[in-house]
Amino acid sequence: MKIAVTYDNRQVFGHFGRTQRFVIYEVEDGRIVSSAVRGTDGRGHGALAGVLTAEGVDALICGGIGMGARMALEEAGITLYPGAQGSCEEAVKALLAGNLSFDPDAECDHHGHEHGEGCEDGCGEDCECK
Repeated sequence: MKIAVTYDNRQVFGHFGRTQRFVIYEVEDGRIVSSAVRGTDGRGHGALAGVLTAEGVDALICGGIGMGARMALEEAGITLYPGAQGSCEEAVKALLAGNLSFDPDAECDHHGHEHGEGCEDGCGEDCECK
């Protein structure tokens, strides 16, 4: 099993669509056997589901996330654990122990605008706001 976590300085990054890196943990028999940091190659929002699919990821732990990205992850068969905070490794260990603190309703709120009201500079064509 592979678990990805949005990554910034060993912490869960707060906005899925803007993450520059994921740390991907390989899990066997309920324990972490390896981890590697992977870049997003400048992709963002819904397109990140393709990055995770290419890595063979089964589950994602992240902070806030928008509806378009949620749908892309669902279509890719990736289980989502949004609204998490703190250390990436501790979040994965908590998930494996069955006690990860996350918010299934956590949403993206870092764009500086309401979704559907136009994108700020830097939002790409794959932005779920469009």
